[in-house]
Amino acid sequence: MRKSILFIRNAAVACAAAALVFTRVAAAADAGAGTEFAVSPQAAASLARGADVVILGEVHDNARHHLNQAEILSHIAPRAVVWEMITQEQADALTSDILGSAEATAKILDWSASGWPAFDLYAPVFAAAAPAEQYGALVPRSEARSALEQGVAKFFGARAAAFGLDQPLPDAEQSAREADQMTNHCNAMPEEMLPVLVDFQRLRDAALAAAADRALKETGGPVVVITGNGHARLDRGLAVYLAKARPGVDVLSLGQSEGGAISGDFDLLLDSPAVERPDPCLAFKKG
Repeated sequence: MRKSILFIRNAAVACAAAALVFTRVAAAADAGAGTEFAVSPQAAASLARGADVVILGEVHDNARHHLNQAEILSHIAPRAVVWEMITQEQADALTSDILGSAEATAKILDWSASGWPAFDLYAPVFAAAAPAEQYGALVPRSEARSALEQGVAKFFGARAAAFGLDQPLPDAEQSAREADQMTNHCNAMPEEMLPVLVDFQRLRDAALAAAADRALKETGGPVVVITGNGHARLDRGLAVYLAKARPGVDVLSLGQSEGGAISGDFDLLLDSPAVERPDPCLAFKKG
């Protein structure tokens, strides 16, 4: 039985990592009723001014989304940038000089081995972030596996309660999240994996929130977070955990849709054409 659980947890980490690249976008627009559409990155930046933390969502392989993020960064000029894609150790190695060179940045981050889409997509965002302090929120795969072994709350330590990780999700939300995970993984996951995948998502949300909290404390803000749309959602993403740890924090979240398609609640939306990509479900089909 223990070997079976270990296999499920290890596979869950691997599958969740794959899903970071092969993000499936909702088939129809499902943004919250209070969401405002921005007509341009400059307009979005103007609406974001004054927020303590600005979350800039993306579909990871959409080049237009990254160009939008870079332009918004240049207008906001944050004191700190938090990255979903890199660890704190990697962030500590980045200097403004290194960030001024796409080649140097990709090399020091060992990007080619990271599993993320091509660095050319992210290069404009890293360049625009060069004047800011850099923070990493990526939980390394080995640590994520450990977290799922011992439980996310125990792994997160003394601050688990501050971020709400010591409490289970409401039953309805847990069920909805598990259904989303099944859909996002092409209906190919064993049902017993679904709670593990939800825990993994909560861990990543809380890690992003913790990094944003630390960045805000150390720099005074504003802080920009670069992350996928799933983590940028106001209804279940990092903003939920940040609000628990830092009540009263002023957060603005921007989601980036493709052809109007996106799921979740955001303050702002920017829309771009969809990227042509292979069917991500092919990765779950046996040859």
